[in-house]
Amino acid sequence: MEKITTSAELKNTIQLLEVEQYVSGQQLKEQLYTTYESFKTVNLLKSTLKEVVSSPFLIDNLIGTALSMASGYFSNKILVGVSGRIVKKLFGSVLQFGVKNVINPPKYIKSLGHNILQHFLHKNKSLIQP
Repeated sequence: MEKITTSAELKNTIQLLEVEQYVSGQQLKEQLYTTYESFKTVNLLKSTLKEVVSSPFLIDNLIGTALSMASGYFSNKILVGVSGRIVKKLFGSVLQFGVKNVINPPKYIKSLGHNILQHFLHKNKSLIQP
């Protein structure tokens, strides 16, 4: 800054600094509001859903894991039943674990699950888009 020698220059510099302070304050308020809005629960859910929908690898892994866990659970229930002796329950748990880890759903099942998930998530676009 230059040296201020007259009172007119001083008043002019003060006015410029006040305008600059006002603009900076407005920008700070806008940024604070934007940050506040982004941390709301609804907006966090929207952004998370948007990331999940846009990530095909995550959806494929989710579908594959869900299918393998469901097949393991149902194989346990079909072969062991609801009640049984401790040895039978232990065998059922081992069977469930084995089936869950062995079964890797074919690509067409993953594709079908992916399409169904996409259909339901895109049905309500207001939930996905911010």
